[in-house]
Amino acid sequence: MIDPALSGLDDHQLEAVTTLRGPVVVLAGAGTGKTRVITHRIAHGVDTGAYSPSRVMAVTFTAKAAGEMRGRLRALGVEGVSARTFHAAALAQLNFFWPTVARDTAPGIVDNKVRLLAHAADGIGISPDVATLRDVASEIEWRKVTMRSIDQYAAARPNGVGRLEVGKVVELQRAYEKLKDQRRQLDFEDVLLACAGMLEAEPHVAASVHEQYRHFTVDEFQDVSPLQYRLLELWRGDRRDICVVGDASQTIYSFAGADARYLLDFADAHDDARVVRLETNYRSDAAILAVANELMRGRPGALELTAAGSGTPTPAPEPRETPEVTGYDDDVDEARGVAAQVAARIAAGVDPRRIAILYRAHSQSAELVRALARHEIATTVLGGRRFFDMPEVRQAVMALRGASVAPLETGFADAVRDVLRSLGLTNEPPQAGGALRDAWEARAALLRLAEESPPGTTLRGFTDELQARAKAQHEPGMRTVTLATLHAAKGLEWDHVHLLGFAEGLLPISYATTFEQVDEERRLAYVGITRAGRTLSLSWSRGTRERQPSRFLREIGSGTLRAGGARASTGAASSRARSGSGSGSAAGSARPR
Repeated sequence: MIDPALSGLDDHQLEAVTTLRGPVVVLAGAGTGKTRVITHRIAHGVDTGAYSPSRVMAVTFTAKAAGEMRGRLRALGVEGVSARTFHAAALAQLNFFWPTVARDTAPGIVDNKVRLLAHAADGIGISPDVATLRDVASEIEWRKVTMRSIDQYAAARPNGVGRLEVGKVVELQRAYEKLKDQRRQLDFEDVLLACAGMLEAEPHVAASVHEQYRHFTVDEFQDVSPLQYRLLELWRGDRRDICVVGDASQTIYSFAGADARYLLDFADAHDDARVVRLETNYRSDAAILAVANELMRGRPGALELTAAGSGTPTPAPEPRETPEVTGYDDDVDEARGVAAQVAARIAAGVDPRRIAILYRAHSQSAELVRALARHEIATTVLGGRRFFDMPEVRQAVMALRGASVAPLETGFADAVRDVLRSLGLTNEPPQAGGALRDAWEARAALLRLAEESPPGTTLRGFTDELQARAKAQHEPGMRTVTLATLHAAKGLEWDHVHLLGFAEGLLPISYATTFEQVDEERRLAYVGITRAGRTLSLSWSRGTRERQPSRFLREIGSGTLRAGGARASTGAASSRARSGSGSGSAAGSARPR
């Protein structure tokens, strides 16, 4: 019989899935089926007897990604694999070994670093504002994941934070560490440091971990920090079965300590490493991939993405749109123009859940929400409250839980509908743009989940499923247009993507002044572009500061982008002419090499 884990794979995916032994590096471009390859590879290893599930450690960076990995493995019939984030895996080991090593219970975890920093600041007689405290918290995180002492930090970051000169930043960090120790707490970065220290100092702990885990998989390897890499090496010991998966072009957390060199240099560090390249994209139209490829051409580790099925005589099932760029006079005009495009798509029958508007900074979302509300279009802003943290959702889950103990007089879905109606769900939504509409959309999403549940689902089973979803951060999709920063959009996809703010000072952001910082902004733009499946629209506005179109538009060139909309006369087309970008050329003179 054919192993189910091997079905539906292309040749390169099959090569990655069936290479079960020794070091393997999978260079997986956007939309090339990375998670599918990871889970099918583990499942194939288990199915063939090469792996015992309890001996596999699969590590990723978010709880949501880890939950998705576990769910996919369950669907393939594989249970017992340790699929966790770096922090969750390290914390589990600390909690398990600490009582034996330290003869005491493990320390607690700091739940709010900024609040603790505020208390530490009070102790040394300074009163930085909340924004400064947040920046200092980020500096602490960077210091620890790059494995620097406070003195080494001061030498590496001599400019201070905000109005705090470096001496005060150092004093505040020392006060923070002292207060944390007094309270017998660890912050998230300490969890990794403490786990690494325990493995280094306690041979019996290291031996136990090495005996437990024989096969390692690391997702998003381009985002690994020096501390995470060190911990991975300690977990692995002399084990050779390690598979790392990543895409250097999606390295967007260098500012937080991520180092893509671990991915780029993996084959050199492991002489016998098998290198597999995944460049067939199953998400995006070929015209969108052309834009992405032009933007990243010549960058270290860049992959050349091709659309699945490209070059075959079979025509596309429907006409595709060439990606366009539109310029506007100001930010309000840009938001209204994008909102009008979105409204036209929805009027043509597109599900709002398949549309996203992406931008560089959270501050760009407010005008968009207002512009979309004028068209009665509801929105979800990623990075805001999580779905299961919304008061309306918590209230609904509690009410459904209470109703589950009583005999049902109606069908399961009807019972859910009755409960949600008692909480305010109406047949028609309220006007978009306010808290009432947000609450309505959340309750409607719960009702859709109930209506889509398999036959035989009980009310108690449904509430159990909701609680499991909350724990795994598996949120249902609301019938809303998604607004998200480029960072928050990573790992997600939509049919139709509008990427606004493609102007100097916004993308790249104004404080990106070095070559490395601008390169990170380029990768952010690449992440945004490759979220799009069917259509891609880019826009920018002059604004009050007479911004110029982003240098990235010149690098992409007019050969893969068309000027769009009636407002293009003040935007992309004329600006390209002013900047000397010839028609049909990439105009790459601005691209550093």
